[in-house]
Amino acid sequence: MIENAAIIGMGALGLLFGEPIAGCIGNTSMFYFMDDARKLKHENDVYTINGKTVRFNIKSPADIGPEHGKVKLLIIATKYNELNDAIELSKYIADKHTTVISLLNGITSEDIIAKTYDRNQIVDCVPIGMDAMRKDTSLRYTRMGKLQIGIGESGSEERLRELDEFFTRTGVPHEVCDDIAHAMWNKFMINVGINQVCMVYETTYSKAMEDSDASKDLEGAMKEVVAMARAAGVRLTQDDYEEDMRILSGLDPDGYPSMRQDAIAGRKSEVDMFAGTMLELSERYNVPVPVNKSLYERIKTMESGYSGL
Repeated sequence: MIENAAIIGMGALGLLFGEPIAGCIGNTSMFYFMDDARKLKHENDVYTINGKTVRFNIKSPADIGPEHGKVKLLIIATKYNELNDAIELSKYIADKHTTVISLLNGITSEDIIAKTYDRNQIVDCVPIGMDAMRKDTSLRYTRMGKLQIGIGESGSEERLRELDEFFTRTGVPHEVCDDIAHAMWNKFMINVGINQVCMVYETTYSKAMEDSDASKDLEGAMKEVVAMARAAGVRLTQDDYEEDMRILSGLDPDGYPSMRQDAIAGRKSEVDMFAGTMLELSERYNVPVPVNKSLYERIKTMESGYSGL
């Protein structure tokens, strides 16, 4: 039974799903974990979620003594560029008994985490259907979405059962998927499309689907993922594409995804997790990805103009 949890990452998803967990098991049993310098900077921050003031328990390695037990659940909710640092940091609070899930987008984070933790400790997870946007210490959303969870490798069945029970108990919207690989690639298709297109065209969800050039790239990038999934042996179809487009049409029309938020803030984006992965897979499976190649180059050019990068 999962009795306590820690989250590394206080971005939109970390806050979105951390709130119901902390609300159920309390801040003593659920905390956010970060390095000492970051804690010193943020430990007195007051967060609001849809206008409601919330306070969270924040810990750092300086708070972890020899008597501190390891957590039963570790949720990694950082940006892709911070994943390796998060894994290294997690060693203070996680061990072989800890179940690990990643809220990162893409299809590679579980394999990266498995270089440190046994693969059967990791329950594959896909956040889907949310439109959460964080600005400073304020989080707003109209759709919370849910977490899709499943077994990426045999041996994780009991951990999946315990995680299902924990999310049910704490009120985290979720769904157990028999085919988690399909779910992960399906979400990957959405993000490869909408995240990159909104960033390149500097636009919102609705306008990305209405503008002729943007919508053409949106369709092209997503359909390249369909072709790549088939080459990788994952059952992704035209019906999945059409359903994903329906999901996108239901998001806050004036909202925009994380990569657009990164661009506005002048931060490095997660393009390597999206188009970068597609380019790597293109070489492996000999599947052309001209739209993703173009988006990758355009985003890298945009980022080269950011100060401090």
